[in-house]
Amino acid sequence: MRRYSSIPFADVKITGAFWSERLETVLTTTIPSQHAQLAKYNVLESLKLPKPVPPLTFKPHADGFSTQIFWDSDVGKWIEAASYALSHRRDAGVEAQIEAIIDDLEKAQEPDGYVNCWYLEREPQNRWTNLRDNHELYNLGHILEGAVAYLRATGKDRLMQVMERAFDHVATVFGRGPGQKRGYCGHPEVELALIKAWHATGKRKYLDLATYFVDERGQQPHYFDQERDARGEPAGKYGQGTYEYSQSHLPVRQQTKVVGHAVRAMYLYTAMADLAAEHDDTELKQVCETLWKDVTSTRMYVTGGFGPSARNEGFTQDYDLPNDTAYAETCASCAMIFWAARMLNLDLDGQYADLLELALYNNALAGLSREGDTYFYDNKLDSDGSHRRWDWHPCPCCTMNVARLVASIGGYVYGVGDNEVAVHLYGGSETEVTLGDGKVRIAESSSYPWTGAIRIAVTPDAPRDFAVSLRIPAWCTAPKVRVAGADVPVKADRGYLRLTRTWKPGDVVELDLPMPGERLWPHPEIKADVGRVALRRGPLVYCFEAQDQKSPLHRLRLPRGNAVTDEFRSDLLGGISVLRAEGQAITDQDPALYRTHPPAEGPSPLMAVPYYIWCNRGPNPMQVWMRE
Repeated sequence: MRRYSSIPFADVKITGAFWSERLETVLTTTIPSQHAQLAKYNVLESLKLPKPVPPLTFKPHADGFSTQIFWDSDVGKWIEAASYALSHRRDAGVEAQIEAIIDDLEKAQEPDGYVNCWYLEREPQNRWTNLRDNHELYNLGHILEGAVAYLRATGKDRLMQVMERAFDHVATVFGRGPGQKRGYCGHPEVELALIKAWHATGKRKYLDLATYFVDERGQQPHYFDQERDARGEPAGKYGQGTYEYSQSHLPVRQQTKVVGHAVRAMYLYTAMADLAAEHDDTELKQVCETLWKDVTSTRMYVTGGFGPSARNEGFTQDYDLPNDTAYAETCASCAMIFWAARMLNLDLDGQYADLLELALYNNALAGLSREGDTYFYDNKLDSDGSHRRWDWHPCPCCTMNVARLVASIGGYVYGVGDNEVAVHLYGGSETEVTLGDGKVRIAESSSYPWTGAIRIAVTPDAPRDFAVSLRIPAWCTAPKVRVAGADVPVKADRGYLRLTRTWKPGDVVELDLPMPGERLWPHPEIKADVGRVALRRGPLVYCFEAQDQKSPLHRLRLPRGNAVTDEFRSDLLGGISVLRAEGQAITDQDPALYRTHPPAEGPSPLMAVPYYIWCNRGPNPMQVWMRE
């Protein structure tokens, strides 16, 4: 069923200014600073299983739970991000840091293959007794993803060997055989990691284990009930109340609503899409499509954020999308990008690439500061100025997630199918693909996302017939295309223009995607946004920061008929396009708390900046949705 495959990150060179700048920041600032923070907060020390056992770095929650229980996952994600960086530029110092971590994991690993630094250090007698809450498989999954990335970037397989021993052990513990536990992780993630290992090694055992974990999820009798009873805990102790939290309330093939913890959901759906492709599983593909439609039509923020509630870090009801209390976790948008990329490989449908781009350029990228060493965990769409970036977090999952996303950005740009190459994202990149019995070099150049003038040089090693499919974003209403100097009618099929011809060295495609500033209005059931409007230009959603306005944000409005214009500001935040409009501001100074006359208003210029860049000039009030 897999129609397309992503061209690996290591085979794509990023050349455009926008992503080159962010990639360089991650390489030179984010990854080194994260390693320093892992050392500062004793995460790296925990790999050594110190004795006597040190006190907890972070105090446990009221229920006695400590986020230190998933420290191994943070190490795995850092290795993954650092490995992506090594594929761009080898760094002996970073490799030495990774090798030191591998040394510690090798020493910590039990003879049977088990490795988890929390359990080995603090409660070895309790391993594999609480999959619902304690992330043992999730931790292994992230280390496995790091091992795969390190193998692809450097060819070194020592960490893969550690992980192979670990998962050989896992396969003896979990499954449907005699004496095995019918368990799976409360936090999906290991499933997609196993599929990556299958692709990297060709060893079927990884695919089989991933298939088991997905298919077993939510089956009855419920495994989490069984392990709870074995621990002697009462049913009412489970704080989340329902297994919707971990998407285990039903077998996955029976699920039709996106519920529970947003990150867990997106990781699970990513693996489901992968398995649909691997097994040519039409039913699983249809389930993914149903869930996709549900979340994108009723439960998504305009910025590509997911999950409005801090209580469950996830979903509530349809159209419940508050702005000032929005959770919209950075990790959830990263996970949505992973899912969208898999759906795009199943079916070249622009809706998947459009959402991948939306989440990437807006909610996910907002999670990392321009300087590269401070972060947002949650991403509000309305702030009174108290929301600010932090340099670390008791649960620092989003830090490494956004770092590994940016460092691997090349892996989301192109897809290759049967005698076809598809261009999903623009912004400046180069790659070489094998089509049939020959090679084709693709070089895309542009200043995207600031302009939509795109040039793609298509250079086969000899004249040959194949297709180049160009994504035409849904936000663009008047695209223009020229091939080898001749105008081509733009008749996109589900968001892609397929150009099939005999390509010759020197052929150039010119794609023009006009991107005027425009208004977005919300669905009327989104109560928080009724009577409000948001601004967008190309792939970027915009916001209003208080420091750019002449009146407080709550006094401003943008009348429907007023024009919106764009201006490139090379002097602002490294060079960004801003949007401008003539607004109205309440000027009334009447001290009365209430009055029988409407407040006086006067003209007030408005300026909006891209949402991803907000709070990079210090904390200040911000809002995405402006009153009309």
